[in-house]
Amino acid sequence: MLRSLVFALAALIVSPAYAAAPDVSAPVAATAEIDAAALTRTAEDYFGTLKTAKARFVQTAPDGTQRMGTFYLNRPGRLRFEYDPPVKDMVVADGLQLYFYDGELKQTSSAPVSQTLADFLLRKDIKLSGDIRVMAVQEGGGLLQIMLTQAADPNAGTMTLGFKDAPFGLKKWRIVDGTGQTTEVELFDVQENVALPGSLFVYKDPQYPKGRYND
Repeated sequence: MLRSLVFALAALIVSPAYAAAPDVSAPVAATAEIDAAALTRTAEDYFGTLKTAKARFVQTAPDGTQRMGTFYLNRPGRLRFEYDPPVKDMVVADGLQLYFYDGELKQTSSAPVSQTLADFLLRKDIKLSGDIRVMAVQEGGGLLQIMLTQAADPNAGTMTLGFKDAPFGLKKWRIVDGTGQTTEVELFDVQENVALPGSLFVYKDPQYPKGRYND
């Protein structure tokens, strides 16, 4: 299950009741009602002003299993996914490393943020160009959707960002990996640009409550 969230950190999209999302597994042209260039600029401007966020989330794994928790973001470089009990899984990015704690195995693994899918969301400047390619822009499920892929390896999978309008903001993300496995994360009760304690982004291994902090 934790691996599903790790895949989901590459991008962002879906809906509260989890109604079926439009099929975005292949590139499509922008609809006549949507100005693709304008929406891309709006999304970039939005990310440019998004410094911190706190939200509840629902994660849907490839097997349909759902989990809830709280998401924290402090750009650039920091985030935290904290699952509701009894699940003890946790994901923390401290600016340099991304830590994954598997509550069932009671094991921690980590990797540099720059080498993970989370890097896109945690960049100081998010641009939907360069090493990122916009494959589709469309409206579906009441959201404005932008489907992205890696320019250097488009077969590695896609990530679709879903934005609500008025006010514009990130609502969901959907990751389809290179094997066709889909993971979705929906945000709700989103609070943007709020004060967050720095301790949220310090990883403490639950197996060593008295030590082994990241500094």
